[in-house]
Amino acid sequence: MINRVALFFLGYAVSFLSVAQANSEEGLFELSFEELLDVNISLATKTAETRASVPSSITVFNEQHISLLGVSNAYDLMNFVPGFQSTRGDWVGAVPKEHARGVYLDSGNVLVMINGLRLNESSFGKASVYMPFIPVEIIERVEFIRGPGSALYGSNAFLGVMNVVTKKEHNQVSVAVGEHGHLQGSLNVFQPLNEAYDIYANVAWEQRNGERYAEFDVRDPLNTHFIEVGVKWKQGHFAIHHNQTELSEFVNLAGWSKGNNHKSENLAFNFAYTWLNDEVWEVTSELQYVEHQIDSNGLIASAEQLELERDFYVGPAWSTKDATLKLDASYTVDPSLVFNFGAEYSEEEQSKAGVRTSYFDFVRGDIYVGEAFDQGGVITVVDYAAFSDLLQSFDSYAAYGQAKYQAHDKVTLFIGARFDEVKHIDNKLSPRLAVIYDVFEGHTLKLQYGESFRTPVSNELNSNDDVTIGNPNLKSEYVKTTEIVWHTQYDSWQADVVVFDNELEDFINLVTIDVQQGRFTFDNVFETSVQGIELNGNFNLSASTWFEVGYTQLFDEPFNASFKRFGAMALTHQVSEFQYSLNAIWRDAVFVESLDLSLAPHYDQSSYFIVGASVTWQVSPTQSLNAKAQNLFDKNYGVFDPRMPNGTVPAQGRSIRLQYNYTF
Repeated sequence: MINRVALFFLGYAVSFLSVAQANSEEGLFELSFEELLDVNISLATKTAETRASVPSSITVFNEQHISLLGVSNAYDLMNFVPGFQSTRGDWVGAVPKEHARGVYLDSGNVLVMINGLRLNESSFGKASVYMPFIPVEIIERVEFIRGPGSALYGSNAFLGVMNVVTKKEHNQVSVAVGEHGHLQGSLNVFQPLNEAYDIYANVAWEQRNGERYAEFDVRDPLNTHFIEVGVKWKQGHFAIHHNQTELSEFVNLAGWSKGNNHKSENLAFNFAYTWLNDEVWEVTSELQYVEHQIDSNGLIASAEQLELERDFYVGPAWSTKDATLKLDASYTVDPSLVFNFGAEYSEEEQSKAGVRTSYFDFVRGDIYVGEAFDQGGVITVVDYAAFSDLLQSFDSYAAYGQAKYQAHDKVTLFIGARFDEVKHIDNKLSPRLAVIYDVFEGHTLKLQYGESFRTPVSNELNSNDDVTIGNPNLKSEYVKTTEIVWHTQYDSWQADVVVFDNELEDFINLVTIDVQQGRFTFDNVFETSVQGIELNGNFNLSASTWFEVGYTQLFDEPFNASFKRFGAMALTHQVSEFQYSLNAIWRDAVFVESLDLSLAPHYDQSSYFIVGASVTWQVSPTQSLNAKAQNLFDKNYGVFDPRMPNGTVPAQGRSIRLQYNYTF
């Protein structure tokens, strides 16, 4: 039965629409269909390109577009990107996980950056475990590369890149309330200090009590904040940010428990300086530094299973530090030939490798489960001998070069490569080639080839805990990607058709050591290919209505249990001071046959739609009210996870929020 609250929300939107249609005053919204299509993106090339000229498959969202989709954080946007999905599942269950072009692994195969500063780090390799919720209230734009990006960005830019650009010139405050005890507040400030210097700041805070999962008597609460301060001047830019997220109760490691806890934070700064900028040369250097901290513990075995007084929890208390020095330059020979090149030195270090545990023998310096070693709760052991091999550094050097050459009025070539050496681990050359051919007005054909890699991280190389055992003999995994793209763009619509082929080699995957105990190791065990097609389009149906749609079809079975077909759509209508948007995410069925029915049942999730909506009322030029809904009809569905007893992690239910925004 359709939920009454959902019907009320839709009825509320329809009633507003009727009122708005009676009002013929000029709309107050800034986003038009033309602005939706007019996108310049340098992420994929380090040169300013349009949708037609960019030599990569890209998707870009500006802040107005993000608001229409009603999402709460950057990872939610992946569900509207062809080839990508974001769900719960695997290790820390409440943290978002990426599905990218048929690969669903929690190992950092998508590079995530904020203002060009990489968030993937050297212990787990992924960004989401340290910065899982990047609030939309601080975002100006999110850029996606769908496909390889190592030719410019090195390791982790394997199957895609997401770059979050924060607000730099906004003065706005917002507050929101919603279901499940949701509270949110944000502040964006921009202030010119004098003719030469500007200062800006972004602050966002969010908390929720979470949904109740009756079967396990737990919730999925969230408490997170993001703080950023920056200074801009003609030749330079300095910014510092701090982010902290706390999760508890929901699935962590091997089970559900009110005693589960996950706290992550990072502190980072980025200093950029432009040494030269004229019609021929542009030379910029950047110094980036980020510290990551994680303190997490999950249920391994209950007191009942152990026949002890208390449950057994364990998890990491780890810290990493990443420092990077970059030099980027461009040289314009003439309008038809531009060279981009640069160098990079990075030092990544895991500086702390402690353990959080509820049972510990301080005499032997190790975890022992027994009454004599019960600590009366979860404690942190900073100097944990079993994790000592994780305390290591990864020094790396890189150099890249790229040439953009307009060989003909209708033909543009991009050719380039990047060489990365991670000392004592591996080195890789990542080439890239693209041919852009303007077939005729409004139609562009692109042929693109690139190679990308991901270097194994300390957890995969040297972990030693109750869940995973490392493999120091791992090699870097890499992918060879070929894409054929047909891009069409006119005044009232644009569309892309992308056919891709991924050749995956030396892929690192979990290998089971003990099924009953749920213990794993890592190995370069897989080589396969994944082909597919991605479709997306934006259509201006009228002066005030537009429609966007995306669809992905894999020709091969996905790597690990994931979606073979999926899509998304959004319909937006704008009239007078009201704006309405209805969106839907569709995912195909997933079936996983159990290897042993005595241990776990078959996993069988039928196909489903997740519906979202937003209604915005522009009260005045400076004030607006937004009603936003995700999973509007409270769809009950799950995501496959082989570590769970029933093979599934439940997805988030309905979230409806009311937000007030004031611009000053």
